[in-house]
Amino acid sequence: MNNLVPISAPIPALVHAAGERAQTRFWEFFVDNIRNPHTRRAYGRALADFLAWCELQGVASIADVQPLHIGAYVEALTRSHSAPTAKQRLAAIRMLFDWLVTGQVAPVNPAASVRGPRHVVKIGKTAVLDPAEARLLLDSIDVTTPAGLRDHALIALMVYSFARIGAALAMKVEDVYVQNRRLWVRLHEKGGNRHEMPCHHNLETYLHAYLDGCGLADDPKGMLFRTIGRGTGQLTETPLPQANAYAMIRRRAMAAGIATKIGNHSFRATGITAYLKNGGTLEKAATMANHASTRTTQLYDRRRDEMSLDEIERVVI
Repeated sequence: MNNLVPISAPIPALVHAAGERAQTRFWEFFVDNIRNPHTRRAYGRALADFLAWCELQGVASIADVQPLHIGAYVEALTRSHSAPTAKQRLAAIRMLFDWLVTGQVAPVNPAASVRGPRHVVKIGKTAVLDPAEARLLLDSIDVTTPAGLRDHALIALMVYSFARIGAALAMKVEDVYVQNRRLWVRLHEKGGNRHEMPCHHNLETYLHAYLDGCGLADDPKGMLFRTIGRGTGQLTETPLPQANAYAMIRRRAMAAGIATKIGNHSFRATGITAYLKNGGTLEKAATMANHASTRTTQLYDRRRDEMSLDEIERVVI
């Protein structure tokens, strides 16, 4: 059974003590119930940590976990971790026990009555670039090499289409296509959703340069963004990992003299903020970013940062 499970950790002792049915249901929780690999890994770590904590408290089996145990764990967690981390781990625990109740392994969900820490987010923490900085970064990339063409296209894709890094790296060559005489992109979003939108004229130019310069048009089923072969400087057939994309962005930003500590998600926020500053509406920004609610889009709107700076400069001493 273990070799079928997309997490490498052994089965927790508390689950093993609850019997074969509990063990099977525990593995099914990850295999059948959670489709996103990132969520699967995060929940796997969260549940392993919680069950190990319960074992240290003398809990004999996962069937013996009570609301008091979960409440005490969350309380201890809020002292050592951030509120979002505590809320995410509580969500993982609650979802697991919901799954166990449905599978008749547990009679009730002991996490149902446990409240997580209060956490209100009005503005995102993602670092963003000023439009001039974003242009500086793009212009600083040497596009005479396959690596430069790739990096130029990837960064532009995230800026102009508000694409998540995961959605961008999941694209295949065929996800860049012509429709109504314009280039479009097809993004593979969370939950298996596809999001299609036309390209900004700059992005269209950069994608054409990348596809033509690296000869990718003849490989429609291949991944769009790939690693660079060591010693060859040419694209391989291996998809570009998210960690490599982050390292590339940090390297490019440093070379361009940009001090802001940006990451993969910064370009999504940069593009949304630039769009809103130029008269775009929050509702349309949410549609373009494939957000279910404009409240999520508002977290990426950093226009108030400039207003705050202007007000600070009024303190003339």
